[in-house]
Amino acid sequence: MYYVCMIDRPAYLKSIETALKRSPICALLGPRQCGKTTLARIFADKRKATFLDLESQRDRARLTNPELALGDMNNLVIIDEIQVMPELFNVLRVLADRINNPAKFLILGSASPSIIRGVSESLAGRVEFVELSGFDLKEASVDLRKQLWVRGGFPRSFLAESDEDSAAWREAFLQTFLERDIPRLGINIPPAAMRRFWTMLANYHGQIWNASEFGRSMGVTDKTVRGYLDILTGTYMVRQLQPWFENISKRQVKSPKIYLRDPGILHALLSLADQHSLMGHPAVGASWEGFALEQAIRFIAPPECYFWATHQGAELDLFFIINGRRLGIEVKLSEAPKITRSMRTAQQDLKLEHLWILYPGAHAYPVDEAITVWPIAQVAELPEQIKSA
Repeated sequence: MYYVCMIDRPAYLKSIETALKRSPICALLGPRQCGKTTLARIFADKRKATFLDLESQRDRARLTNPELALGDMNNLVIIDEIQVMPELFNVLRVLADRINNPAKFLILGSASPSIIRGVSESLAGRVEFVELSGFDLKEASVDLRKQLWVRGGFPRSFLAESDEDSAAWREAFLQTFLERDIPRLGINIPPAAMRRFWTMLANYHGQIWNASEFGRSMGVTDKTVRGYLDILTGTYMVRQLQPWFENISKRQVKSPKIYLRDPGILHALLSLADQHSLMGHPAVGASWEGFALEQAIRFIAPPECYFWATHQGAELDLFFIINGRRLGIEVKLSEAPKITRSMRTAQQDLKLEHLWILYPGAHAYPVDEAITVWPIAQVAELPEQIKSA
């Protein structure tokens, strides 16, 4: 039903190589099934390496005495699904601190350091993190950008032979994630409750988080739904885009915006199997906004990014500061986007040096001295534009 062909991901390979030159341990983190194992095997191809998969009973048995098993290794050691055995972090700390230890460790995990207990504390100062996501527009090819939007970036979803196969893979992924992956992190939440919450999030994609509203709808406390949200955030399923606020006269929004990071998972939860069903759905604008923002964040890679909104109705989809310069991005699902009053307000109140309007069209063009309409197909070129703007 599926085929997986090789798509080059040289930027990630270079990031891993650089990290291991600087630190004894590199942690390659990202959601399940995003290609971490494949990337690690490609990285290991031309190196002397030992590969340990902690989902394999045989490999787990080899680590019954982990300090003894790993202590004599003098090559690259790759440990897949590290979150299954969090007790290994203390062992890796001991090995990393040995003088002239020739071994390097590449550890792979499907949850962030905030979810994997011990990684931040035990390995502080010894580990460098590389976050892997699904395919982006540069990897997947801009010619297939509509397919990437509809199916998402998970390799087996994007590369499936048909929309039906892609939708089937995503449904199986959701079921496995809820019934197996979350419990393996030591989190005991009924799969049906988490599925319901996740589906509610899909319907609120691109909106302001309101814990009380979610709590009332599910019949649980605000604290409980915040915990659900943190789990999906920590497993790279959800992005909480934090608000920017500062001392101006207007009342500003101070709760995060919620986006499902992969559009294919969003569409699976909304039962949208193909582009035709997506284009006729009320969520099409929010879906495209999330897709465009995720691509922009990935290529620009700002130190921190935010959205901005006031209670009077002004807002900016993405606000970030690079080298002291205040910059913004607005997303429009329109072939001919225009400057709005909200953009002018954001320019003035946030003192933006430049604003880009991301849209699905084909050409980049200025609409103002400090505002440029920019096609999603050229999003990978935005970092150079930011330098020259």
